[in-house]
Amino acid sequence: MIVAGEPGHADIAESAMDGLVARLKGEVFTPEDAGYARELPGFNRIGQHRPDVIVAAQSAEDVSAAVSFAARQGLPIAVQATGHGIAAPALGGVLVSTRRMNAVAVDPITRTAHVEAGAQWHQVIAAAAPHGLAPLNGSSPLVGVVGYTLGGGLGPLGRQYGFAADHVTCIELVTADGGVRQVTRDRHPDLFWALRGGKGNFGIVTGLWFGLMPVRRLYGGGIYFPGEQAAQVLHTWRQWSATVPEEMTSSVSLLRLPDVPDVPEFLRGTFAAHVRISFTGRAEEGERLVRPLRECGTPLADSVAEMPYTAVGDIHQDPAHPLPYHERNIVLRELGSQAMEALLRVAGAGSSCGDLMVEVRHLGGALARPAEVPNAVGVREGAYTLSTLSPPGSPDVVLGAMEEWGTGRRYLNFLAGADTAGSAAECFAPETLSRLARVKAAVDPDNLFRLNHNIAPLP
Repeated sequence: MIVAGEPGHADIAESAMDGLVARLKGEVFTPEDAGYARELPGFNRIGQHRPDVIVAAQSAEDVSAAVSFAARQGLPIAVQATGHGIAAPALGGVLVSTRRMNAVAVDPITRTAHVEAGAQWHQVIAAAAPHGLAPLNGSSPLVGVVGYTLGGGLGPLGRQYGFAADHVTCIELVTADGGVRQVTRDRHPDLFWALRGGKGNFGIVTGLWFGLMPVRRLYGGGIYFPGEQAAQVLHTWRQWSATVPEEMTSSVSLLRLPDVPDVPEFLRGTFAAHVRISFTGRAEEGERLVRPLRECGTPLADSVAEMPYTAVGDIHQDPAHPLPYHERNIVLRELGSQAMEALLRVAGAGSSCGDLMVEVRHLGGALARPAEVPNAVGVREGAYTLSTLSPPGSPDVVLGAMEEWGTGRRYLNFLAGADTAGSAAECFAPETLSRLARVKAAVDPDNLFRLNHNIAPLP
């Protein structure tokens, strides 16, 4: 029996626990079990779950059993695959760990992939590449496929192919009643709309089917410049990004990385600007397009070249080991000269900025067009995203200074940390949020799935 020892923790009868264990192929951990502490940590250590019960699921049936158990006990439910996007930690309740459910299958004939709940993007990239195909993964191949896709999915092929959510064809979902549903444009269409953009508010996704793109290689990589050249680099990139074709997806970041072994030696303890390039056209054309960026300063390093798509993670060089960080963002409607000057004042050379990274990503192209099957992704009107990665306890300084040029929206996937848990309402237009709340009321009226960037059900 679990005895309530902390605020938010529940008394759960031994018989109820025995019933849960009997239904599972996977394991159950409580705070008294040796495996409990090993199962808790996710990639982002800014928050730590402390649930009453962890269910280490191995199948959709295990997930259904866990959800039914939580509903009977009146406990909230959290889900963790990789733990990159943690919001409200589970202080009590049930944590469903899906990382063991990581099967991936690719159908080269239909150019589609099927993944289980805990699959990561590097698995899909590797499975698709032999067929000349690529998924719409994010900048880090270590991120979980399901959470990334449900939050929209903005990656290195975005301007040409759109959001990852736009290409989802079927979702297997366990809802708050423990039922397992196949959700498509024709079956449960409102729920299909809401899941693609509304993230984990409507149940636990145990299977996802989505389209793959005919991409074998890229002209891509990164160009690093010393921090004192950041102003000329950012202004050049700003003007350049307004001229490039949709086959070019890019971003620029200001880096203040610590002096630790995980960081490349030339970046340790320094301030640098990093331009990221992903171009699907011919290498010769890519070289011509990128030339103005190369010539705007004196690069510290330049890795932009022809590459197989399997090396896509080398473009952004996202962290490969767990660490604690706040992630915050706003969507910009424009990025003119005045806006860029304002950004440089708060984040450029000579500023007091303490963020590890301040990044601007170019939107537009296919990211601005409606999905063929409409969904709830809420940032299509933006021209750029502006996001920050900050050490624990760091205040939001940069984004507040840039609100004047914002759309009033945030991008759901670029939010992490408890201070962002209430930000879902800022990610959608009012009419979209209202519709999401109606769908939530239909499938989760008691808001069991609230340990996330929560969308509360309409009463």
